[in-house]
Amino acid sequence: MSRPLLTSRDWFGKVSAAAVLGFTLALALTCTFATLFSTDADVFSAQRQFAMWLASPIWCAILGLCFLFRSGARAWACLALANLGAWAFYVAARLLLG
Repeated sequence: MSRPLLTSRDWFGKVSAAAVLGFTLALALTCTFATLFSTDADVFSAQRQFAMWLASPIWCAILGLCFLFRSGARAWACLALANLGAWAFYVAARLLLG
């Protein structure tokens, strides 16, 4: 049985998943970056500013790659699992580095 080709069908489901869950995933990744690589509590440190500006390219990349999912439901499921993993890693990093 052949696999279905990638199409632009169900684009609304894919884009809405990337817009909502991609944003929260970008936040989780940048918060984790700031937690792991920032040595001080200063909000205006170079590492924290870099993390802040890193959120936009990550979110744009997720929005651009969302059409590689086979369906909107798969996009929602995969991005939800990625969010769970990223936020769990962030909480673990915060607890360990506290």
